[in-house]
Amino acid sequence: MSARIVVLISGAGRNLQAIIDACATHRIDGDIVAVISNRAQAAGLARAQAAGIPTHVLAHQDFADRALYDAALAALIDRHQPDIVVLAGFMRILTADLVRHYRGRMLNIHPSLLPKYPGLHTHRRALEAGDHEHGATVHFVTEELDGGPAIVQGKLIVRPEDTEETLAERVMRDVELKIYPQAVAWLARGDVALVGDRVRFGPGPLRAPLQLDALAEEFR
Repeated sequence: MSARIVVLISGAGRNLQAIIDACATHRIDGDIVAVISNRAQAAGLARAQAAGIPTHVLAHQDFADRALYDAALAALIDRHQPDIVVLAGFMRILTADLVRHYRGRMLNIHPSLLPKYPGLHTHRRALEAGDHEHGATVHFVTEELDGGPAIVQGKLIVRPEDTEETLAERVMRDVELKIYPQAVAWLARGDVALVGDRVRFGPGPLRAPLQLDALAEEFR
């Protein structure tokens, strides 16, 4: 049975589009049943509508506090009975209650090689630190911000001429748009699961995040 997927966005929706495309070509054994944004002007909403996916806007400004917003968000998500909840550039820190509700079903992508650089401005921080490598990580969402168990990472070499903007674009184009659909596909197939505080991949636990380079065949 195909997985039911709900995607949460706040912006352009490039990772959303990659997941839409992977569902359309059956790389992901699942269907996106709803896209939810906290911003009415999020360009990703148009991507979902073009694909015939129901969209919702739930503006956080309409709620007195984070807990009330997250309670309403969980109720909206649950209307669609998701197997998987995907955070694709959803620029909200989620409450512990909401995260626990979707434990093992909620994924996030973070633009750094976690545990390096949780939080914001990851590309700037990598450049300021003089890092040779940079990339992105897909992880299960837990109560710790950007601290959930990692599933897969993709790396690239930081170029001497890179700026914050060029590095962000290369990480998105060459890493994020590849590893996020793959991680969703694994979760939809049951290849990946969160068991306790560790990631199970296939028959056993992961000792370290899977790497894009080592899984080239999977990403074609």
